[in-house]
Amino acid sequence: MNKSLGNVLLFFLFSVSLLHTESFVYDIHLNKQEVYDKESLLLSVDINQTDSNPVLLFQFAIKQSKEYLITQIDASHDYTPHHTKEHYLYLINPLKSGEIHIGFDLTKRVTNDAKLSYFFSGDRDDFKKLETTDHKITVPSLALKVKPLPKDISVVGDFKLSSEIGAQTAEAYAPIPLKITLEGRGYPPLFKEIIPQKHNFTVFSQKPMIQKRVTREGIYYKILYTLALSSEKSFELPDITFKAFNPKTNRHYVLNLPKQHFEIIPVNKSTLVDSIDNPKALHFDFSWVTTLFSYLIVFIAGYLTAISFKLTRRKKVKNIDPLHKKIQSCKDEKALLQLLMAADCKKFVSVIEKLENSLYKKGKLQLKALKKEAEECS
Repeated sequence: MNKSLGNVLLFFLFSVSLLHTESFVYDIHLNKQEVYDKESLLLSVDINQTDSNPVLLFQFAIKQSKEYLITQIDASHDYTPHHTKEHYLYLINPLKSGEIHIGFDLTKRVTNDAKLSYFFSGDRDDFKKLETTDHKITVPSLALKVKPLPKDISVVGDFKLSSEIGAQTAEAYAPIPLKITLEGRGYPPLFKEIIPQKHNFTVFSQKPMIQKRVTREGIYYKILYTLALSSEKSFELPDITFKAFNPKTNRHYVLNLPKQHFEIIPVNKSTLVDSIDNPKALHFDFSWVTTLFSYLIVFIAGYLTAISFKLTRRKKVKNIDPLHKKIQSCKDEKALLQLLMAADCKKFVSVIEKLENSLYKKGKLQLKALKKEAEECS
C-alpha cells in the first residue's frame, strides 16, 4: 500500500497531465526522475484541443532560470481550425545540485471562424490583427532532484580530446601553430585557458570555435581551440589533463594530451643588423591626389544611384499584395509560421518546412530570406 502511494506521488512530481474539459488537454513530463548536475534529460510537451467549437491557438514556453539550461530539439504543429495540436521536445541540463523547479508559461488564445476570416480579408492598405481572447493557464512546475558531480570533474558526458601540432622545431620567436579539439556528447566545457597558466613560453589564442548537432540523445559538440606558441629557447608543453564523468554509464575517465618538446633554433644576431646606412633620397609623390579624386567620383555616383533606387522602391511599395504586407509585418519566424499555415499550408509547404527547421532544428536561415520566398509563393 505504501509503495503504491509513493509511486503515485512520484508520478505527480515528474509529470503534469491535466484535462481542461471545456477546451483542451496538455501533458508535460520528464524522462528521468533523478539526474546529475549538468546531465541531459528530455522534457516532452503535448497540447491537444478537445472542444471543436472554438478556434484555439496556444503559446507555450519554459520559464528561463539560472538553475537549468533549455534547448528545444523538436516541435510539430497542427493548426487545423477547431483541432489544434502542438508537440514540443526539449533537452534540459540542470546547472546546480539539489532540488530544482522547472516552470512553464501557457496561454490559451480563443477566436472564431468569423474573426479568422476577417484577419485574412481586406485590401493592400488594410492590415488587420487577429482578434483573440487570451487566458493565462496555471501550469504546476516540475520538481527535479539533482545529484552533485564527483569531486574535481571538469567534463560531463562522453568526450574525447585530440591535438594537431604544426611543427616541433622552429626559429626563436616564430609562432608554432597548435590546435586542440574537444568533441563528444554531453555538457560543453568551455575552458578560459586550456593550457596551464605557468609556463616559460608565450601563448597566443583566439575565441574557441563551437559546432553543435542536436539529437534526442543529447547535443554533440565539437570545440576547436586555435593557438600559437612562441619562445626564445627550447621548451616543453606540459601534459593537459581533465577529469571527466559520464552520468549515463556512471563512468569516471581522464582526458589527456601528453607533454610535447619543442626545439627552438636561436637566431643569428648578426643577421638582424641593417648593412645599409643611407636611406633613399626624400621623394614627394602626388599620385594620391588623383586616387582621392577618383574615389570622390565613385562615391558621388553611388550616392545618386542609391537615391534613385530608393525613389523607385517607394513607388513599388504602393502595389504590395495584402498577404505580402502581412508577411512583411511578421517580427519573428514563429509569427511567420503561424501566418503561412493559417493562410494556405499547401502553397507554402516548402517555406513552412524551412521555418520549422530554423525554429526547432537550429537551421541557419534568415527571416528576410524566408519572407521573400513566401512572397514569391503567394
